[in-house]
Amino acid sequence: MDMLRFAGSLVLVFCLLGGLLWGLKRMQAGVRLSGGVRQLEVIEAVSVGPRQKIALVRVGSREVLVGVSPTQLTALGSWPAAMDDSEIVDVA
Repeated sequence: MDMLRFAGSLVLVFCLLGGLLWGLKRMQAGVRLSGGVRQLEVIEAVSVGPRQKIALVRVGSREVLVGVSPTQLTALGSWPAAMDDSEIVDVA
């Protein structure tokens, strides 16, 4: 009887742990339980040094160019986001 209770408790603990890990994974992936749309998206990031990057980030309806270092984030520029491909101008 004690072994059956022990086995049942062990299965319950593993099920709770699995549910917790599944929930954490969903939250980490940026999926809201309410089904909302993500407001922050890294469009592209380029490494410019061993520990420095420049990243283009879309925040809502704006795009922000950000300098990233180990100790600091710096906004380098900001402009309205292009909503579709017809608004994108190739300058090259």
